[in-house]
Amino acid sequence: MSSEETPLLIEQRNHNAVYNRFTRRQKRVIVAVVSWAGLLPLFVSGSFIPTIPQVAYDLDSSGPVVSLAVSLSILAAALGSLTFAANSTYYGRRPVYLVSLPLLCAGSLGVALSRGVPELMALRFLQAIGSSAGLTVGSGVIGDIYKLEERGTAMGVFFGAVLLGPAIAPICGGLAAHYASWRDMQFALLACGLLSFLAVLFFLPETSHPQTRGIDKARMIEESSSGGEGRRGGKRWKWVWINPLASLWLLRSPNLLASMAGMVALLTDYVLLVPLAYTIGKRYNITNEAIIGACFLPAGLGNIIGAPLAGRISDRLVIQWRKRRSGEWVPEDRLRGTLFGGGFLVPVSVLCSGFITHYVEGNVGLALNLVCLFFNGLGVGFFFALDLAQS
Repeated sequence: MSSEETPLLIEQRNHNAVYNRFTRRQKRVIVAVVSWAGLLPLFVSGSFIPTIPQVAYDLDSSGPVVSLAVSLSILAAALGSLTFAANSTYYGRRPVYLVSLPLLCAGSLGVALSRGVPELMALRFLQAIGSSAGLTVGSGVIGDIYKLEERGTAMGVFFGAVLLGPAIAPICGGLAAHYASWRDMQFALLACGLLSFLAVLFFLPETSHPQTRGIDKARMIEESSSGGEGRRGGKRWKWVWINPLASLWLLRSPNLLASMAGMVALLTDYVLLVPLAYTIGKRYNITNEAIIGACFLPAGLGNIIGAPLAGRISDRLVIQWRKRRSGEWVPEDRLRGTLFGGGFLVPVSVLCSGFITHYVEGNVGLALNLVCLFFNGLGVGFFFALDLAQS
């Protein structure tokens, strides 16, 4: 009887056979498609933050009120992730993408045409829900096509591409706000969402392992109970309600600690970056939206460097500890690599940023803050990639 303390009880050759369905080239195309879709959630949030002052002015509101749209979109992304992840295990990865991406496009169009704060809030909620499948379902796709010893590296590449969002989205949002309009940025997100939808439609096959989707099992049960009549009558599609909160029961296990640790590490990104225009921007007299957006770049670069590096290190750790146990694998081995990023870089960078912002003035203080943002991004990327790969 298996438990969370025992290694995975699957024969290695059976475990690896299912990952040979796609060629190396096909896997690269799949990773590119899901990475583009995974980039969108962070782009949706990151490009909006530098435009908050302009949005507040345009909609005759205040910065703190408009900032609530960021909090609301995070809530929407959490709910959307739970919903789409649950449905992807039943219906498959591809159908979930084809449903979620049109919601992103509709939300982006609505935000661009908003004329008031309540309308903005509602449509940002829809936009965030539509984009939320990119990260959770994308991670599932990587797990579908890469075997255990390759998964950390592949996940690192995926998150390295995805985390381009925090690096370039604020710059794009700031440039749009300063030289054009924040609404133009939303139209650009509409175009990006449409491009992602077309890429999924034409280049992404269903990656779920054969006969593992809930809908496949339901069809087999229906066919066996009807004596094969269901097969002769053709496949009938029937919508099934999937409880998006069912996965929360997993928090009863020790995985709760890993999930909570990942949440806290990612939270530091938002603590430092969301109020950037009102902390570092105000402290060092930065009023240009494009320059404020550029201040996000060090954190994004840290994410981009940290995620692929963490992926390679985690694969080596899995192989190393597997050999020590004569081929037995324990999933928590991958978490050994998170200690440096999550236990040192993340808390120290946040603490130093607070002290520097308060006590160090001028260009020296700004430069030191940017260094702190880089190391925070490095730690978050390092920790987050390994945490999700293990989960």
